[in-house]
Amino acid sequence: MSFKTNLEIEKMTCGGCAARVDRALSATEGVQDVSVNLAGETAQFTLDDKAMLKNAVDALDTAGYPARRGEMTLQIAGMNCGSCVGRVEQALAAVPGVLEVSVNLASETAHLRYLKGVTDRAELFTAAEAAGYPASLPDQEAGDSPSQSERKAEEARKLARDTVIAGALTLPVFVLAMGAHMIPAFHHWIEATIGTQTSWLIQFVLTTLVLVWPGRRFYRIGVPALLKRAPDMNSLVSVGTAAAYLYSLVATFAPALLPADNRAVYYEAAAVIVTLILLGRWLEARAKGRTGAAIQSLLDMQERTARVERDGAVTEIPAEALQTGDIVVVRPGERLPTDGAVIDGKTRIDESMLTGEPVPVEKTTGDTVTGGTVNGAGSLRFRATAVGRDTTLSQIIRMVEDAQGAKLPIQGLVDRITLWFVPAVMAAAALTVLVWLVFGPDPALTLALVAGVSVLIIACPCAMGLATPTSIMVGMGRAAQMGVLFRKGDALQQLGSVDIVALDKTGTVTQGRPELTELELAPGFARADVLARLAAVEARSEHPIAQAIVRAAENEGLSDKAELTDFTSITGFGVSAVVDGANVLVGADRLMEREGIDLGDHAETAASLARDGRTALFAAIDGQLAAVIGVADPVKPASRAAIAALHAQGLKVAMITGDREETAQAIARETGIDHVVAGVLPDGKLAAIDTLRGQGGKLAFVGDGINDAPALAQADVGIAIGTGTDVAIEAADVVLMSGDLRGVVNALTVSRRTMSNIRQNLFWAFGYNVALIPVAAGVLYPLTGLMLSPMLAAGAMALSSVFVLSNALRLRNIRPAMDERAPARDRASGLHTVPSPAE
Repeated sequence: MSFKTNLEIEKMTCGGCAARVDRALSATEGVQDVSVNLAGETAQFTLDDKAMLKNAVDALDTAGYPARRGEMTLQIAGMNCGSCVGRVEQALAAVPGVLEVSVNLASETAHLRYLKGVTDRAELFTAAEAAGYPASLPDQEAGDSPSQSERKAEEARKLARDTVIAGALTLPVFVLAMGAHMIPAFHHWIEATIGTQTSWLIQFVLTTLVLVWPGRRFYRIGVPALLKRAPDMNSLVSVGTAAAYLYSLVATFAPALLPADNRAVYYEAAAVIVTLILLGRWLEARAKGRTGAAIQSLLDMQERTARVERDGAVTEIPAEALQTGDIVVVRPGERLPTDGAVIDGKTRIDESMLTGEPVPVEKTTGDTVTGGTVNGAGSLRFRATAVGRDTTLSQIIRMVEDAQGAKLPIQGLVDRITLWFVPAVMAAAALTVLVWLVFGPDPALTLALVAGVSVLIIACPCAMGLATPTSIMVGMGRAAQMGVLFRKGDALQQLGSVDIVALDKTGTVTQGRPELTELELAPGFARADVLARLAAVEARSEHPIAQAIVRAAENEGLSDKAELTDFTSITGFGVSAVVDGANVLVGADRLMEREGIDLGDHAETAASLARDGRTALFAAIDGQLAAVIGVADPVKPASRAAIAALHAQGLKVAMITGDREETAQAIARETGIDHVVAGVLPDGKLAAIDTLRGQGGKLAFVGDGINDAPALAQADVGIAIGTGTDVAIEAADVVLMSGDLRGVVNALTVSRRTMSNIRQNLFWAFGYNVALIPVAAGVLYPLTGLMLSPMLAAGAMALSSVFVLSNALRLRNIRPAMDERAPARDRASGLHTVPSPAE
C-alpha cells in the first residue's frame, strides 16, 4: 500500500542542494513522485510501503541533507508491569516516522525520537490508546494539569480507599471460609445456625461486590488486553480470580454439574487475591511517589514570586512573568527567583543546592547569582540574565529528568523477557491444570483449579519492570542532590565499571588560577617592557596562565594598553601578536623550536622550574628569546584526598596534560597520581586515552577546558567539572557542580551503589518467579502433600513489587563518599568515608 509523506530537510541552502536531495530520494528503491521545496525546506514523495521510509531517511543522511529530527516525551497511563512497557514501545514504534522509543515504567513516560513533518502527535495518542495505554502531554506542556507527584498522590488515595473497601467486604468472607476450615467447632456452628448454603450465598454476595467494585479495575484493563492477545498483569489477576469465582458459582448454584468430591467454593480466594493485590498496588504507588522526591525537592527550590523594579516602584510578580533584563530585589534570607548579575549590594549566598558546598559564597557587584540559591544577611539588586526554562535550575531539572528516563543497556534484556512473560505464565497455568487433571489424585479438578490459579497469581512481571527504572530514578535523583548530574543515562552503568580515571591537570587537579612566580630575563631585556608586552598579548586570551600574566602586570602598574595587532592563537603551542611594532611570541618550548629561536641555557632554567612544579613558558621579541616565565598553579585542597579515595575503590589514576613532563611529574608526586602523560596536544589526549584504555580496560576522563571536549567525548565516560566551560560540559556524560575531584568519588559511589541495587532487584524479581512458579504449580505436592494457596500466592506477588521499590528507595540514603561539608584538606586524611564499591 502506497504511503505519501513529507520530510523536513536540513542544510538545503541553494538550488543545487535541492537537486541533490531530489536525486538521492529518486534513486532510493520504493520512492516515487519526489518533489523538493527549497523555500519550505521540505521533500514530499510517495513510498511503496511505510517500511521503506527508513531507506529514504538513510539516503538523505548519506547525501548530507538529513531529515530533521525531533524529541518528545509523553505521559503514559495504565502501565503496571514490564510487559506493558514492551507493548507501549511496540505500538509507538509502529507509528510512521518514529525512530526510537524508550518507555519508563517507574516515571510512566515514553521518550521518542521522530522525523519532523512525518510523525503526528495525534497518531501517537491514537496508537497508545489502541494498545490500551492512553497518552497525554507531560506536565510542563499540559497547562494546568496536575503534576506527576500530585497524580501519584491521587492514585495512592484512590487505591487506599479501594483497599479499605475490599478489606471490609473480604473479612467476613475470609472468616466464614477459613474459620470453617481451620476450626471444626466453627464449622459445626455455621451448619447448625445459618447452614452451609447460606454461608456460601453470603460469601457470593460479598465477593461479587469486591470484584465489581474495587476489583473492577483488573477486569476493565485485563480483559481487553487479553482479547487483543496482549495480556498483562491485570489479565493474570482477572483470569485467576474469575476462575475461582466461576467455579464457586457452579458449586453454589449448580452443584449437580460437579462431582461430589469437587463441590467446594473459593470465594475467599478471589476476594483475598483482589484485596492483597490492591494493598500491594497502594504500597507501590506510595513508593513510586517517593522515587521522584529528588526532582520534587529541586522543583521546590523554584521561587514562586519575585520583586522587580518597574516604573520606579518595587512590585511583586509571579516568577514565571520575569523577563530578561528585569531588576530583581532580594531581601535577606530569601530564595533567588532566577539567574542574574549583581548590580548593587553585598551578601553571602548558600549555593549548596548546586555544588554540595555548604559554605556560603560572597557575592558583590558584577558577580553572577543562580535562581534557587538562598540569600544570606545582605540585600541584593540584580539584573535577570536567564528566566523560565533557561535558568540553571530548570536546566538541571530537565537534565536529571532526561537521565532518569533513560534506558540502561541492562534493561534491554529485561524488556525482551517481560514482553513474553505473561503469555508464558498463562501457558504454564494451562499446562499445570492439564497435568493435574490427567495425573493428579482425587479431587483432581479441585487441585487443578488451586494450582492453576496460584500460577496465574504468583507470577510478577511488575517487579521485573520496576527493578531497573526505580533504582535509576532514585539513584540519579540522589546524585543530583549531591551535585552530580548524569547527562546521559547509560553513563550510570558505564561509570560503575571503569578501571582507570584519567584527569586533566589545569582546573581539574589544580586550581586553574595560576600565578606568575618567575620572570627570568634574557640579557638586554627590561622587566617592565617585557611584562607589559606579554600582558598586552595575553589579555586577548582566556587561558588561566594568560590571566596570571595579566594580573601580574596589573599588580606592577603595567596594565596600560599597548597597540596590538595580528593576534593569533596557535593551538597547542601558544600565541603571537605585534605589540607596538614588535613581534611577540609566548608559548611552550615547542613553539620556540618551531620558530627557530635558540633557547640556550634557558632550557635548563625551564627544566628546573618544571621540576619544582612550575609551568615553564618562553617569550620571544622580534625573534630573540626575551624571558623564561614560571607560573605555579596550586593543587586544589581536595585533590590528594580524592585521588586516595579513588585508589581505595580499586582504581588507577592517570593525568593527561599538555604541560611539561617535569611539571606534571611534580604534581603527580604531590597528589599520588599513578601514571602521567605530559606534553600532549589536544589530539594527543585522544591517543593517550586509547593507549590507557588498551592497558587497563574502561576509562573515565575528567576535565574542564575547551581543549578537553574531544577527550571527554572519546572516553568511555566523560566527566566535566561544572565550573568549566560550556563546551566541555556539553561533551561530557557526567557533570560535577562542585569544582573539585571529590565529586568524581561521589559519582563513582552513586554509580556503583545504584548498579548494585539494580542487580539486587533483578535477582529478586527473576529468582522469585523461577523459585515460586513451580511451587505454585504443585511441584512439592508429591513430596509433602502441600499446595500453595492462591491467597498466599497473591500476598507474595503483591509484596514482590513492594520489595523492589523499597530496595530502590534505600538509595536515598547514599552518603557522599567524601563529605563535601567538611573543609577540603590537601592530605589523605581528607578522606572521610569510602564505602566498598558494592554497597
